Amino acid sequence: MTTFDALGIDARLVQATDELGYVNPTEIQEQAIPILLSGTKDFIGLAQTGTGKTAAFGLPLLHVIDAKAKHPQALVVCPTRELCLQIVKEIELFKKYMTGVSVVAVYGGASIGLQIRDLKRGTQIVVATPGRLIDLIERKAINLEEIKYVVLDEADEMLNMGFQDDIEFILKNTPQRESTWLFSATMPPEIRKVSKRYMKEPAEVTVGKVNTANKSIDHQYYVTSSQHRYETLKRIIDFNPGIYGIIFTRTKIDAQEISERLTREGYDIDALHGDLTQGQRDKVMGQFRDKSLQLLIATDVAARGIDVQGITHVINYELPDDVEVYTHRSGRTGRAGNVGICISIVHSKEMYKFKQIERINNSKFHKLDIPSGKDVCRKQFFHFMEKLLSADISHGDYETYVPMLAEKFADVSKEDVLKRVAAMEFDRFLKYYENAEDLNFRDRNRREQSDSADQGRRRDVGKGDNRKDYKRGGGYSRLFVNLGTKDGFYKASFLQFILDMSDLKKDVLGKIDMKDMNSWVEIEKGAANQMIRALDGKNYKGRRIRMNDADSGGGRKPRRGEE
Repeated sequence: MTTFDALGIDARLVQATDELGYVNPTEIQEQAIPILLSGTKDFIGLAQTGTGKTAAFGLPLLHVIDAKAKHPQALVVCPTRELCLQIVKEIELFKKYMTGVSVVAVYGGASIGLQIRDLKRGTQIVVATPGRLIDLIERKAINLEEIKYVVLDEADEMLNMGFQDDIEFILKNTPQRESTWLFSATMPPEIRKVSKRYMKEPAEVTVGKVNTANKSIDHQYYVTSSQHRYETLKRIIDFNPGIYGIIFTRTKIDAQEISERLTREGYDIDALHGDLTQGQRDKVMGQFRDKSLQLLIATDVAARGIDVQGITHVINYELPDDVEVYTHRSGRTGRAGNVGICISIVHSKEMYKFKQIERINNSKFHKLDIPSGKDVCRKQFFHFMEKLLSADISHGDYETYVPMLAEKFADVSKEDVLKRVAAMEFDRFLKYYENAEDLNFRDRNRREQSDSADQGRRRDVGKGDNRKDYKRGGGYSRLFVNLGTKDGFYKASFLQFILDMSDLKKDVLGKIDMKDMNSWVEIEKGAANQMIRALDGKNYKGRRIRMNDADSGGGRKPRRGEE
């Protein structure tokens, strides 16, 4: 595999990347860096957020600038304060072994006087947001006459935020630039126009398809009615107890209202929207980064430029109007090779828009059933058990209290202790979900037809004369397996387990019926034997798995009411 050393960058930069653990460049870095090292070639790099674009332009900039000249030679323009600070932070790490090199951030919401002072001290690289940079230009506090390299990072975001005139103003005020490097996740027509007007025969590198969603992201969606949207959101959060994510809304009013409702109900969440002052915004982002907040609810404008590592989920409370916005939302997760999940809550009337997003993103979107109340409780319960078992008891003087605990609980069985622990942790939770309604959207006519068909199937099973009719479209077999919810499975984890064991795709499966000790799986006939061979006879937590074709008489037939 290619290394940073092989790309031809300065040995001091290679030393820094090695220390940071950057062994092999990402695809955009591998393709862009050799072109940019020439220094005088216009360049367009199209790659998803989180693919390492900062290093793709930051390392070449550090390589080509003159450390001895104490005036701005490179200008990086980006849409938001957060991204500006993130870029500066990364470049500072890259230049660790390059003495005499300075990088200054200029952005709104901070003292312009201090930023002017930093510029006067001498710097080679300026990282700026458009508004503050123009302010400095008009005050004649920054000299762009000797800028050789201009980098436009997240160019599509800047255009979406209305910075097109600002970008053109900046480009007109850098008359001596030798090259312009434009990086973007998407390529809307406006960017193409800017490139034609201000760039000369740019080299273009595209990693993945333009406007295509990151392949390390699992795109999921739930269909519900409009009045159940908020309850669906809550259920999704509760079904993912380790979630660390961003929830997107269309308006700042929705962001604030939902944040307040969830906060009242005990969730660690706060809102990010345009009405916040810079100080309030910094406070919220600080709490989110150090994970004092589990969830951040934001509008698209407020979330632009956020770069937070480790986000597990992005939830679209409402679908965005533009497909490109969906790409940017989902790109907040699944970064740096990690797998992420993007969930959309969709109303049945929005399916046309959702199918358009799916088609243009060229990714498979998975429709899931909204978890039932029992599914949520089971998931939370097993998560709690895992936390209990993995609790670190090595640092406390717990041995001192063991005799007292043993005496106190001498007449209480182990089972009763466990029940009491569960009751303390889950009493309110279990009561809330005890009679939880089905939030999945069901077309009334289709539901009635399905109920009628189910009754017909049950009549056939009762007669015991037509078992093979219990197949969807005649192309499915029904497999019995002696694993169920008492083995610690809920439907989604059981699905993942059997797919991992059999190395089959989800598309071959039909309906899954889970009971306490057993389950029944519908599967395409051609894949049934592969799944049986993969699972039958294997062990799961000391229990021998038994799987066979229930329709052929090999498996135990379900008792009445188990179907």
